[in-house]
Amino acid sequence: MSHFVKRKIQREFLLLPLLACLCIPLLGVTTTAISRPLRHKRRFHFLSWLHWRPMFRPSHESLILQNAEIDRLELPRIQDDDELEALKASQALLPIRASESLRFDPRLDPSRRFSRPWTRDFTEDLGQAYYHRFHQQIQVNSAVRTVKVQKKLRRHNRNAAPCDGDTASSHLAGVTVDLQRRGMSKEQIRWMEHYLFYMKAIGLVEPEEERHQWVFHIMVSGRYAEWRLTQDLVPMEQPDAPVTALSLNK
Repeated sequence: MSHFVKRKIQREFLLLPLLACLCIPLLGVTTTAISRPLRHKRRFHFLSWLHWRPMFRPSHESLILQNAEIDRLELPRIQDDDELEALKASQALLPIRASESLRFDPRLDPSRRFSRPWTRDFTEDLGQAYYHRFHQQIQVNSAVRTVKVQKKLRRHNRNAAPCDGDTASSHLAGVTVDLQRRGMSKEQIRWMEHYLFYMKAIGLVEPEEERHQWVFHIMVSGRYAEWRLTQDLVPMEQPDAPVTALSLNK
């Protein structure tokens, strides 16, 4: 090996530590650039959760109340399509009717656009009141479900309620509807919350505002059918301020 080649190799080896020193800060910059968006995303998610203050936040207690009403009515949790079709044939489940005030999420299977009669009446009454106020339709995203459908849903949605027990999904009894919340204005959401607050105060519904699906989840009590018969007209407007149970007893 010539003297010139040896000198060149030695010079290159001497430059390696210098290059390493220059690269280390660059690697640090790259790592920081990659991690910052992740930290920012987590922080944004945490802050958005803090700022989300619905009137009807989902809770374990709410699920208990929903299932207590189902047990009071002695309603079965519908296991499969055979049971579902049998309940339709006996008119224990009735179709929710699309109208100028009510539409369906097109992804909702037509075979599951059914509910208990009082839940159907509540949904259509609410749709009429909402249309009277805003001249827009409410959208039904979900109604009756079978245990088979709920199990499939739980595989894809970790927030979905269980299929059995004291906190099982009330959709399984056909007493519940999910109404789309996404796309509503603040005024429309406030109106819905006041309407549901009034109905909850007199023991007719158990509502939740689901954040992940952006819906109003509404379990309707069997008492709604009796209450409805006492009303000359379904109320088109609800008070601007929530009505409490105490004020109703005055």
